[in-house]
Amino acid sequence: MTSELVTLTDAHLSDMAAFKKELQDAFAVAVVDEFGTLPDGPIPSDQVLDAALAAPGAVVLRILADGRKIGGAVVTIDMNTNHNSLDLFFIKVGEHSRGLGLKAWLAIERRYPQTVTWQTHTPYFEKRNIHFYVNKCGFRIIEFFNRHHSDPHQSGAPDDLPGDGEAFQFEKVMRSP
Repeated sequence: MTSELVTLTDAHLSDMAAFKKELQDAFAVAVVDEFGTLPDGPIPSDQVLDAALAAPGAVVLRILADGRKIGGAVVTIDMNTNHNSLDLFFIKVGEHSRGLGLKAWLAIERRYPQTVTWQTHTPYFEKRNIHFYVNKCGFRIIEFFNRHHSDPHQSGAPDDLPGDGEAFQFEKVMRSP
């Protein structure tokens, strides 16, 4: 693991174009690894990203290593229930395999110590994410969404990821309510 200091800062509006591009580039790696090519347009689409960034309660964070931008996250914080979600999380292409993702996740946990539970999700084909969330961060898989068991939070419109909408839902219990 690297000795770099990983911190978080609120993302600025002027950084949103770079944030989105870096996130899409990071997500594209897994899609290309699994399917060989990208579908038309970036993954996730600008429309999906814009909705996530503007969602009620969303906080857009930049992940820094020794002060330089190495990734980002979008979390939704529910101040009433403290049941929070990690909606998007990425480490920039070229910054992987040095322990920065785990350090970033631990920084998010420290930033929101009142959290009762965290939930997140990842496509079924993203084995690296599954390993990260379960084996490194301490989440557990609580649900598998597929054509026989759809995600109740999806609006009915398919998301823009390949794989027929199959995804895992994860949860990490931080403390008793």
